[in-house]
Amino acid sequence: MNTVKTVRELRSAVAHARKAGKRIGFVPTMGNLHSGHATLVTKAAQQAEFVVASIFVNPLQFGAGEDLEKYPRTLAADQEKLLQAGCNLLFAPTVEEMYPDGMAGQTRVSVPQLSEGLCGASRPGHFEGVATVVSKLFNMVQPDIAVFGQKDYQQLAVIRAMVRDLNMPIQIIGEPTVRADDGLALSSRNGYLSDEQRAIAPVLYRSLSQMAAAIKSGDRDFARLRAEQVEQIEAAGLRLDYLEVRQGINLRPATAEDRDLVILVAAYLGATRLIDNLHLTLD
Repeated sequence: MNTVKTVRELRSAVAHARKAGKRIGFVPTMGNLHSGHATLVTKAAQQAEFVVASIFVNPLQFGAGEDLEKYPRTLAADQEKLLQAGCNLLFAPTVEEMYPDGMAGQTRVSVPQLSEGLCGASRPGHFEGVATVVSKLFNMVQPDIAVFGQKDYQQLAVIRAMVRDLNMPIQIIGEPTVRADDGLALSSRNGYLSDEQRAIAPVLYRSLSQMAAAIKSGDRDFARLRAEQVEQIEAAGLRLDYLEVRQGINLRPATAEDRDLVILVAAYLGATRLIDNLHLTLD
């Protein structure tokens, strides 16, 4: 696996692979990789002959007071994980390479509606930063497919809409969330949790599972189900950001008649913000 740091090197390597007739797969990341990221790369390697991953901690998607400066940078360990997962090329640019003229005048990509509410409400500008950097990376790599984790469900919906609306010839693949044995969704931010907090964190997945089971059994009183789980989550010591039942594709508030649903949650455990979701399709 080669590692490149400039757009020129990246494009040269991808052009060489494409000239050889290889299908290009892409997995964008912010590094500090875990087995969930490895699953994305493995999926890309199953769908394409040449897999590119990127590691870039994107300042544009971090708000004031968020963890940009302390976000872990673990390049050597990440390179090993990517190699083992089947990555062919790693693009690890600097901020200056991605934003050579600075960020103040950077053209932005905005996906309305889907970026609003949920994480968009508590992280203003976050999804504009995500859409902008992913759009730039897509233009740099020009992949045939790109793989994203479903743990960041709203992000995945935003990227799907961006690709559709801007007519990008890229197939977006959503890969199921990878979980620890106790159900906690794997996340780079789990490393911020103390041992005591780590033992508490799986309450989010338990709450999602209980809500999903009730809905599947025919209970459509979403407000009551939510209230029950809010009480459980807060009793465990978390500070809830949101817990919502939404339509699976457009993320509008769900109704009793909907059959494609997603339950989404975000909560703070100490200073760490955790997110999770469960998607369910009803008969």
